[in-house]
Amino acid sequence: MKADLFQAPDYYQTDDLLTDEHKLVRDTAREWVKKNLSPIIEDAAQEAKFPIQLLEGLAEVGAFGSYIPTEYGGAGLDQISYGLIMQELERGDSGIRSTASVQSSLVMGPIYNYGNEAQRKKYLPKLASGEWMGSFGLTEPNHGSNPAAMETKFKDMGDHYLLNGAKMWISNAPICDVAVVWAKNEEGRIHGLLVERGMEGFSTPETHNKWSLRASITGELIFDNVKIPKENLLPNKSGLGAPLLCLDAARYGIAWGAIGAAMDCYDTALRYAKERTQFGKPIGQFQLQQKKLAEMITEITKAQLLTWRLGVLKNEGRATSAQISMAKRNNVDMAIKIAREARQILGAMGISGEYSIMRHSMNLESVITYEGTHDVHLLITGLDITGLNAFK
Repeated sequence: MKADLFQAPDYYQTDDLLTDEHKLVRDTAREWVKKNLSPIIEDAAQEAKFPIQLLEGLAEVGAFGSYIPTEYGGAGLDQISYGLIMQELERGDSGIRSTASVQSSLVMGPIYNYGNEAQRKKYLPKLASGEWMGSFGLTEPNHGSNPAAMETKFKDMGDHYLLNGAKMWISNAPICDVAVVWAKNEEGRIHGLLVERGMEGFSTPETHNKWSLRASITGELIFDNVKIPKENLLPNKSGLGAPLLCLDAARYGIAWGAIGAAMDCYDTALRYAKERTQFGKPIGQFQLQQKKLAEMITEITKAQLLTWRLGVLKNEGRATSAQISMAKRNNVDMAIKIAREARQILGAMGISGEYSIMRHSMNLESVITYEGTHDVHLLITGLDITGLNAFK
């Protein structure tokens, strides 16, 4: 079992921008990753097995609902703390960060923001502790980047709703105890419904044969005449804007998380370049290898500053959807390029499970697509700066 020797790069001393609480939260998550995740993640990815034994520890480090108030079981932290936890988890593995960010931003978030007090008290403490796991049902077999065209629907049957449809590529689906599901009513208005494990007609088959996010558990949500109690409808927001605001929160976490994956690839490549000798000297002494490493740390530093500023705006309630899109797109693109360059520095060893780089690279191929594709985020920025809608 290889020791986790990770040392976080901080070329512009961005730690000075963080509070003592931020650093304590981050360092706690970092040590947990080193002790509990790093020793098992390569085997879990090779075996395509979700390490379910980590859920309790994820809850303990505040990864589930870190910014949810303590009265509902959350940690009551700010948005930068949440981002730093996501950074450290994705430094370990994108799939584990996905588990946490879905639970926090896409399940606990809408229940807290759009639910009533009874729903908050029923679900949030169990989700925060990891006793219950949640999933978020928006993407459908025929509708990915165009969720407005969703086909999942529900009818008012008087004393309950009747839900029919299907969602796919859903993180946590096979183990979820509750799913936040977005569906259209008979008038075509989108609403959020809380669908619980055990409801008749609700099934969650697992998705297999993935080359990416292999340590994450992915599946479908299938609804065949599922009877939903009326008290399970989220009452405080409807329309497409409701799930899209949830995605903003998830994209924010991804922007931080991608930095973690990039840091890990850079740190691995830097250490290898200092130790690996060819032609009588360390390969880090060759100009082209230094070029790769210098560009990596430059891009990581830019992403750190971009995301820290976004966190400040988020704490102040001033971060826009377009700003979040820019950070998600930039940081994931940055991370996937660094993973590819780092793989080249390691040569053939870069594809080995002895190192994390190829696993990060495969994972990031999913991250660059989910919660809005690379191209869609580009057009969101384009719409914001021109006022002209390329989606129509």
